[in-house]
Amino acid sequence: MSTNDLIRKALGNVIDPELHKPLPELGMVESVDFSAGVAKIGILLTIVGCPMKDRLKADITKALSEIEEIKSIEVIFGVMNEEQRNNVKKLIRGGREKFIPFAQPDSLTRVLGIASGKGGVGKSSVTVNLAVAAAKRGLKVGILDADVYGHSIPRLMGILDKRPTAIDQTFIPVENYGVKVVSMEMFKPERSDPVAYRGPLLHKVLEQLLSDAYWGDLDLLLLDLPPGTGDIAISLGQLIPGSEIIVVTTPQIAAAEVAERAGRIAHQIKQPVIGVIENMSETISATTGEKISIFGSGGGEETAKRLSELVGADVPLLAKVPFDTNIREGGDAGNPIVLSDQKIMDIFDAILDRIIVRPKSLVGVRLNVNT
Repeated sequence: MSTNDLIRKALGNVIDPELHKPLPELGMVESVDFSAGVAKIGILLTIVGCPMKDRLKADITKALSEIEEIKSIEVIFGVMNEEQRNNVKKLIRGGREKFIPFAQPDSLTRVLGIASGKGGVGKSSVTVNLAVAAAKRGLKVGILDADVYGHSIPRLMGILDKRPTAIDQTFIPVENYGVKVVSMEMFKPERSDPVAYRGPLLHKVLEQLLSDAYWGDLDLLLLDLPPGTGDIAISLGQLIPGSEIIVVTTPQIAAAEVAERAGRIAHQIKQPVIGVIENMSETISATTGEKISIFGSGGGEETAKRLSELVGADVPLLAKVPFDTNIREGGDAGNPIVLSDQKIMDIFDAILDRIIVRPKSLVGVRLNVNT
């Protein structure tokens, strides 16, 4: 085998860090030239100023350094033309036009909407830690920050000021901790800019975030929904009929009464409610060892009970996540608590044990069959 052939074979093992496909398959290898111990590699980037340029150069250099005949490596970057970019888009979309992959009958992705009746219950924190815990298991995970007005996922995931790479009308989610993330915040000129969308426009925004992103093959997609029972919650059920809902509440009974409404709207649009998570639950005092119930007790059980009665099937209380300042501090710093606290990690692992292995079921779903 010639040195040129060895080089091309080695390049076939270099994976694009954003599209997760081999460089030759994406049409990114423009030229290969070897002479007098020098390998010159022409690589086509999808866009000018590609943020993965240095990473690609390092990966290519590492792959080629194992070829004995090569003494030095030069990586020469160019940019794809429109036709080449269109070929990439067709490849990553499987030759199909723009569509929502998770709404297709052959989709194997589990789509879970994380809902709450009101704000301030820690829904986004639960979403992030559940996603990172799943990624640590080796699952391919994505988060869509569908809380259009109150998006906080980028900070919690440590990707503030990061923006997706765009290939014309297709964009690549930002990735951290093994989780792919898309948020409305990533598309605003300034982080402090408010979002003032209404009705049909909200539906269109959610549709675009789901269809224009190249998510790749995911095992699990979590949607951090806005609190309450508004347009986005309804649109999710319309756009991805197979999606399911987890309701987050606090131990406070008053919060449980509000949380029930989030489950009720899901049931009305035929989305299975697969469980309840009680956040900010009782904790143990580090000084006295006594149990401290800052927000009372019983809210999770009450929410699960009411939703079970509503759907006519068991809606379990999946877990109680304790009130812990470390969770807040980790979120503010962009370091999800499951990465550093095994006790909290065990809680989210237990949640995953209950929801990931659970088979698809028709329990609690209205079949609209006349008898």
